[in-house]
Amino acid sequence: MKLASTAKTLFLSIILCMSTLAPTQAREMVSIKGSIVNMRSGPSIKSDVQWELMKGYPLQVLKRRGRWLQVRDFEGDRGWVARSMTSKTPYHIVKSNIANIRQGPSTRHQITGKVERFDVLRTREKKAGWVRVERQDGLKGWISKKLLWGW
Repeated sequence: MKLASTAKTLFLSIILCMSTLAPTQAREMVSIKGSIVNMRSGPSIKSDVQWELMKGYPLQVLKRRGRWLQVRDFEGDRGWVARSMTSKTPYHIVKSNIANIRQGPSTRHQITGKVERFDVLRTREKKAGWVRVERQDGLKGWISKKLLWGW
């Protein structure tokens, strides 16, 4: 009888611990939809401008406050942007110094171009660790996801 009571207590303890764990959430991403948008130190147009972000720049949403989003960029910098200046259109930013754009999703495919750190690329498709992207000037192709940040 004591063994059954101990097992029951252990089972209830495990269930209680599991119910208090925060569920894993997918990171919410947005991109800049205006041509140039200010990232500010606080959720107000009176807050200092920290950075100017270009169209498509991808950001991770950390918090919401009214019409403002607290965001983080690929380098870990945090700030606030007006929610109305963001979009759900997927973009990536190049985080390596140089990245090859290839005809297909593997290193066996021919290199068709190169992009540099901070280049913002429109996300078109994802496949097995590769992302098909398009630069604003029309350059298209596949880049290894390891060289990019975004969604």
